[in-house]
Amino acid sequence: MGPVSGLVLFAVVWAMVFFVVLPLKMVSQGDAGEVVPGTHQSAPADAQIGRKAKITTIWAFGIWAVIAGVIWSGAISVRDIDWFNRMATPEVNQG
Repeated sequence: MGPVSGLVLFAVVWAMVFFVVLPLKMVSQGDAGEVVPGTHQSAPADAQIGRKAKITTIWAFGIWAVIAGVIWSGAISVRDIDWFNRMATPEVNQG
């Protein structure tokens, strides 16, 4: 895995973790009792995006490190998940 592939993998993991972290500990405007005119009661009263981005970055780095470690070690390869044998077997050069 090259550097660009590593960055793309981190961006994908970060986005997935961010969507998991976003609704955690959310207080809606209806719960807080202060609904801004023109918004829904279910809109967040204080989204705390910066705090959630920091939490996301910490968790995403850990998850990314595990996935990248598995890829770099070669413990699991694409051929391991080729359940229908659609990939050709690699040619071995005998010198």
